[in-house]
Amino acid sequence: MDKRSTFRTFKTYKTPAAAEIGSKKRRPWRLLTLIGSVCVIVIIFQIWIVEEYITGPPFTLQHVQANESWSHLIFHATGDTQIKNAKQTDNGTKELFGSPANRNKNKNTSLPSKQPNIVFILADDYGYHDIGYHGKQYGGLIKTPVMDRLAAEGVILENYYVQPICTPTRVQLMSGRYQIHTGLQHFIIEHAQPNCLPTDEITMPQKLKEAGYSTHMVGKWHAGFHKAACLPHRRGFDTFFGLWLGGGDHYKHETHCGPCGCPGTGYDLHENDCIADSSWKGKYSTTIFTDRAIKIIQNQPTDMPLFLYVAYQAVHDPMQAPKEYVNMYSNITHDVRKTYSAMVTYMDYSIGRIVDVLKTTGNWENTVLIFSSDNGGDTVHGINWPLRGKKKTLWEGGLRANGFVNSPLIPSSARGRVSHDLIHVTDWFPTFVDGLAGGKLNGTKPLDGYNIWETIRDMKPSPRTEILHNIDPMLSTSTLSEVAGDSNLFNSKVNAAIRVGDWKLITNEPTPGIWSVPPELSGKLTESAADKTHHPIWLFNIKEDPLETQNLSQTYPDKVNELLRRLQAYNVTSVPVVYPKCDQSASPSRHGNLWVPWGEPKWRDFVKRRT
Repeated sequence: MDKRSTFRTFKTYKTPAAAEIGSKKRRPWRLLTLIGSVCVIVIIFQIWIVEEYITGPPFTLQHVQANESWSHLIFHATGDTQIKNAKQTDNGTKELFGSPANRNKNKNTSLPSKQPNIVFILADDYGYHDIGYHGKQYGGLIKTPVMDRLAAEGVILENYYVQPICTPTRVQLMSGRYQIHTGLQHFIIEHAQPNCLPTDEITMPQKLKEAGYSTHMVGKWHAGFHKAACLPHRRGFDTFFGLWLGGGDHYKHETHCGPCGCPGTGYDLHENDCIADSSWKGKYSTTIFTDRAIKIIQNQPTDMPLFLYVAYQAVHDPMQAPKEYVNMYSNITHDVRKTYSAMVTYMDYSIGRIVDVLKTTGNWENTVLIFSSDNGGDTVHGINWPLRGKKKTLWEGGLRANGFVNSPLIPSSARGRVSHDLIHVTDWFPTFVDGLAGGKLNGTKPLDGYNIWETIRDMKPSPRTEILHNIDPMLSTSTLSEVAGDSNLFNSKVNAAIRVGDWKLITNEPTPGIWSVPPELSGKLTESAADKTHHPIWLFNIKEDPLETQNLSQTYPDKVNELLRRLQAYNVTSVPVVYPKCDQSASPSRHGNLWVPWGEPKWRDFVKRRT
């Protein structure tokens, strides 16, 4: 007998005492009868609770007291995550890659009574597999109970895309524009490159300030810093605390010059425009960024809406985490994955701390919280299983992001679901400014993003039907002998990718794209058998083949040409690539072992330490 039939049997069970109710001949036993009746009621109530636990909520997490903090949820995770009403299949992919859920016709179209707070949390190099609600389908061991619960009680974005590497995602978030329109099509901004998000681009925080918001950023900027005009504090943020570069030691807050090769290692922690106090050395990046986010929330004026952008340095290398969290993963013998897993779980705990303070300060009921990763895992640390490919590639593993939205402002009928609507990181600009803040989008350059707030809140179809993943003319191959499609439509020797409806086209992807199995699950999972041969063009139906196993370019040549035309239509709107040579004068060894805006004649003005 299964558990459900057992529970039904309990519901029909009557105690002998209960059978005595109404008997006039056994009045001395009324007290016992009353006790028996109460017992029956208690049993029925307990059965109801258990059945609610099994059939809902969307994710089964061990019971947490209503007044218990979210930051303690990590210690209550059962490890059993399951999406409500999701279909199970042999390979476990259907439930997240399936058709969109039936949309509720009774929509709540009312706007918030006042401008909502917006909290956007971005994780760095976070593998698709490594969030609980994805990984648990395949026996994953990484614990993320806070994010699992936030996602389960909100809206999971399961057709959500970013860029395949750090800088492009961040500049598209800030500008709402594809990187072909800002000149940042190629790779990242290296530490010693005199480059940044063009200063004539109007940024999202600038527009939110116009709409009356206080704007704050904590964490990793990585959108350029060689000139003062490039700095986040001058791009719309009232305050900034974090790193300007792309990464570094999580405790020392120092980093080297990277591929540019300039000598020296420099301190990269900044308070607004200046070097932060050296007392932060020795303190873990995720901790200090979370502490600062909490301080901002606690000090936020009650009569002003808040935009808080928390761009964690986690879980980017180097692999470093608090020892007690590393010790939680004694079941993972792979040292790199063990520390990476600890970084993920500590980030999850830290997000819980932010949610806690939003609630204790009375801000949660009027807050929209968004979580996103900036690109896929690199497959050395972060794993994207079952997706193909990794960070820096145009395969789904590089582009498809973990993402969800949670807010009491979303009607209950629209929460606890998985959205399969097409969404891209550029969409947050108009969504925040127009959809949430009620601000104006005039004054910006033409945006590539769409306002998707009604898609999230009201379950309306996404206005987006296609995504330009990128066109990078600096990544081209002149030696390809095989050319698919009509070469007059678009040069397929250029590295590019586009998604139109369910179809995705990739041209000249230099990496073969493998399916990396998590080391801790080696032997339990096997990668898909698929064509790994280099082709000039790949065509996939992502709805039917989300793992990109079957190249259909030879089967559907007309579809190939259709998407090549769309690529060319975007290509004619692109601006020239801006990718300057490294500047050795950026070397921190020339600036007191500090990273400063070296392109400023008075760069010493940016060395003033703040306490």
